[in-house]
Amino acid sequence: MLSVTEARERILSCFQAAEEETLPLNDCANRVLAGDVPAPHDLPLFDNSSMDGFAVRSADASLITLSVVADIPAGSVPMVTLTRGQAARIMTGAQLPNGADAVIPVEDTDFNSREAGTSAPKTVSFTKNIRSGDNVRARGVDLHAGDVVLQKGRKLKPQDLGLLAMLGFANVKVHKKPRVALLSSGDELVEVDAVLTAGKIHDSNSYALAALMQQAGAEVIRLGVAKDTRSSVEGLLQQAVAQNVDLIVTSAGVSVGAFDFIKEVIESNGRLDFWRVNMRPGKPVVFGEYNATPFIGLPGNPVSAFVGLEVFVRPTLEKLSGQLDGNRRTVNVRCDEEIESDGRESYLRARIRDENGVHFATLTGPQGSGNLLSLVQADALLIIPAGVKCVPVGQDVEAILL
Repeated sequence: MLSVTEARERILSCFQAAEEETLPLNDCANRVLAGDVPAPHDLPLFDNSSMDGFAVRSADASLITLSVVADIPAGSVPMVTLTRGQAARIMTGAQLPNGADAVIPVEDTDFNSREAGTSAPKTVSFTKNIRSGDNVRARGVDLHAGDVVLQKGRKLKPQDLGLLAMLGFANVKVHKKPRVALLSSGDELVEVDAVLTAGKIHDSNSYALAALMQQAGAEVIRLGVAKDTRSSVEGLLQQAVAQNVDLIVTSAGVSVGAFDFIKEVIESNGRLDFWRVNMRPGKPVVFGEYNATPFIGLPGNPVSAFVGLEVFVRPTLEKLSGQLDGNRRTVNVRCDEEIESDGRESYLRARIRDENGVHFATLTGPQGSGNLLSLVQADALLIIPAGVKCVPVGQDVEAILL
């Protein structure tokens, strides 16, 4: 059996980032930048006030009362130059007039009429010290023209969209979303709204796996459930190919059961790179091609399918989407209990608690590959390395945060 690392490297070596497309900024949330973004201009573009108050000259610090010679709302261009003994009422974000180098907040003055529509006073008095730069956002304090503010391969966050808008980018070049065809397999599976009869279970994997792949940035095309016949499996796989997808993902049908046809159909219509990985849960993972379309087959047990997707499919989708820093965040955690393993690289469901900056981990109960509730209760997967059969209390291990 392949190690997890070797299996993942084999898969990732077969993929590259999807093509680029230019989208309106409003459609770019969670998309991945296809190139660096240099700033076209400084931010802020001009010295402006960070407070509602009065623009003043710090050289007038010895004066108590100043003459108010202008009223400057945000969005206007000041038409005055302040000289000795002068001030201008100014709103947050408004451009400083020439001659001013500081702003006194309105609450530090004797001007108490602050309702909307109130005219500026003729004079204003203050008692606090004034220093150059007080309550002023200087031009270029955030960034300068030409600075690379967002780098290629970054998955765009809400704050990134705000910065792009501030810089005037109405359209952004990003990588296309990976397109993934997803299907389940098994005569025992019925739709979620079907009445359960003897021997039947609801198809849960398609919901969990589709959500995980959408979270990773993919467009998921759900093809339903293949029956345990060669013709049904081939029919849905052909539908996947016809959809011109980047990847086919299946759950179940990849083990050695008498009715597990997916692996056999893949071998007959393409190639099989590997089909077993030294891991728990999820040993029967298949990777290959079906009619020139890359294929990853996951086990049918819900937790095995989930772990297999996290370990193999998620990084594949992140590479397809162009992410350069898409690795799942891991932390070191300290085991609160003795943990036994069977020597395979294991991914065990656990809850994490923080105590004085140290993360402690406790398993969430039964670790069988069908125990989905223990996955729901978990916020991490503990990674027990291959060859380790017992982790003592107090030992640190690596964990994937869910």
